[in-house]
Amino acid sequence: MAILLTLWQLALCGVSHASADLAAEVHWKSVFPHTPMPKALKHRLLQPAAGNKPWVVTRKEDSINDGDYGNADPSMGFGRGSSISRTNITMYFFENDLYPGKKVKLEYFSKAKARNEVPFLSRRVAESIPFSSDEFPGILKLFSLKPESREAKAMNRTIAMCERRVIEGEDMYCATSLESLVDLSVRKFGNDIQVLSSEVEKETENQDFSVANEGTILMGEKDIVCHKMKYPYAVFLCHSLDKTAVYRVPLVGKHGTKANALAVCHRDTSAWNPNHIAFLLLKVKPGSVPICHFLMRESLAWVPNRFAH
Repeated sequence: MAILLTLWQLALCGVSHASADLAAEVHWKSVFPHTPMPKALKHRLLQPAAGNKPWVVTRKEDSINDGDYGNADPSMGFGRGSSISRTNITMYFFENDLYPGKKVKLEYFSKAKARNEVPFLSRRVAESIPFSSDEFPGILKLFSLKPESREAKAMNRTIAMCERRVIEGEDMYCATSLESLVDLSVRKFGNDIQVLSSEVEKETENQDFSVANEGTILMGEKDIVCHKMKYPYAVFLCHSLDKTAVYRVPLVGKHGTKANALAVCHRDTSAWNPNHIAFLLLKVKPGSVPICHFLMRESLAWVPNRFAH
């Protein structure tokens, strides 16, 4: 455990961060020799090291959903007696709602909630750190966290989500390094793929957008969507569901800010938990109609190049 702690301290203090970046770049080039690493990974996901600044989950962060994955988890039911809050936020919608002029309210496009700045660790370091519910007490000791802390609870939820059972027609894995993120995606689709993310023209506090006149673009009908999870270092939960489409949706904010959002539409929800919040919000039954949701700016979508047009 002492060795693991030393490696972690080196990674967080920046001693090995440059080498982790270099290793990730080298690995990317070995897999995609003719494709530069996209900005979504190089400039937004490979964050600068945090120095000695500890990872903190604020009360506000702890009170909201675990990224866009908590709601996107198809196995998750909505508890009886629970109330649905923030219903003015565009959480779920129908595929035929993606038309020019459609108004949406995207909470996670706002500047305050668009960043979870923790770095990727190198694969060597990440694989040396335990990541399982069975080893969770030791993980808390490694990070000097108390079980009742918000950080510990967030980490516990992340590990539980990574260990949940998949539903019919779903593949899922959690990546704890950029190398594993790339390799697991390539294993699914081969290396003729591209990685997409939601982008905004400039930072904004605005949450109100409309679908622009250019219209949506179908980017793929097979995909792997990777959701950034709450953890002291970068962890992505990636899953692929049968009969899913990814759209690039041009948006315009009320002050003219332009954005390109990614929308994922699930065309077969028959295996989802019948108490999933999407069915309650849209007042439909599982498998009856395609259900869509936008991706946070921290999420990624891998699609085969041959499907993008």
